[in-house]
Amino acid sequence: MELLATKQMKRARQMATSPCRLQVQDTFVQPPANATEAKSTIGTMDYTPLSARCKFDLFLKQPHSPSTFVSAAFQATLDQAQDQWPEYGGGVHGWGKRFGATLADTESRKFIQTVALSTILHQDPRYFPSHKRSLVSRSWYAVTRVVITRADSGDNTFNTSEFLGTLFTSSLQNSYYPRQDRNIGETMNRFSGALSSDAIGDLQHEFTPDLNRLFRKHAPKEIRKIEEKLPIPADDKL
Repeated sequence: MELLATKQMKRARQMATSPCRLQVQDTFVQPPANATEAKSTIGTMDYTPLSARCKFDLFLKQPHSPSTFVSAAFQATLDQAQDQWPEYGGGVHGWGKRFGATLADTESRKFIQTVALSTILHQDPRYFPSHKRSLVSRSWYAVTRVVITRADSGDNTFNTSEFLGTLFTSSLQNSYYPRQDRNIGETMNRFSGALSSDAIGDLQHEFTPDLNRLFRKHAPKEIRKIEEKLPIPADDKL
């Protein structure tokens, strides 16, 4: 038990000191008692911008993150429901083809957003968890992160990297998608679907730490030992 606690503390310290993570450490700060104290607390919050190298490292981590596969699965399901790419067919086989195509699309889009545009536009591609308490407030905060992001200065700003990156890759897909899918309507469908997919991914970023804490509290010791041995990225371990 002491050894497990020591490993968890060591991992928490490493995560806290390393800014090159997909998600900023989830540490809930108790709200101050008065407005004056609140203003002072917010004004002194530490913020460390990411270097271009660090943003590239973030991109390299994303293919191994569960949110990557969740987002691709959501988009593939949406495409199949809308009968997009009918030549792929239906059923599990057709869904698998859509999933593979969507995963490839997602990775190219993440590179453009996380590395290229975020570096050029000086925006932060990380997800910063909400410190709100209610389920509705936290959910609203999460889904609006596709619109609002943080600049390298630490201030909130319009998520230009998200919108330009999604629009650019949605248009780029016209170069290799079937001819019947190369039109403005299909391009905008892919654009809106990608934004919805990223919103789902942000919801996962927001609530996964809560699920991890719940699982850690009730998980049998045998499962914890197995989890420690699996080649899971440190950010995704409990």
